[in-house]
Amino acid sequence: MHETYGGQVDFRLVYIREAHPVEGEMPPWAPGMLCVEDPVTFEERVAMAQRCTAELGLDALPLIVDGMDDALARAYEAWPDRLYLIGLDGAVAWRCGRGPFGFDPDGFEAAIQAAIAGQATPERTPMARAVRHSAAEFGKWWRSLGAN
Repeated sequence: MHETYGGQVDFRLVYIREAHPVEGEMPPWAPGMLCVEDPVTFEERVAMAQRCTAELGLDALPLIVDGMDDALARAYEAWPDRLYLIGLDGAVAWRCGRGPFGFDPDGFEAAIQAAIAGQATPERTPMARAVRHSAAEFGKWWRSLGAN
């Protein structure tokens, strides 16, 4: 999708906490899964995020790493993975359920197409309002780094 819509949509990959660390409640169980320890410092988390994105072929996406306080993961209810489309106004235009079972890349692509066509409407739920506030805070933080 990044290749298809990257000129029209600002994609970001947000790395949150490791879902399957070897010492965790759900360690790697399938062949090919990365066997990693849960990072204990922000520097370790950044290195793990870079390793994971490279090994999963996602390193073309701009990477943001959640802090050790997991503020972004909590604000977006993102664990273990989730897709969000945030409108230019900072409102949540679309979100899938939590992965892996609620992960919906087809719905995400349809929401992107609707947003590009000007047909997307923001969600009007208490959670969406909370995420909108978080998105605004995230935007301030992102701009403070000198990002576009």
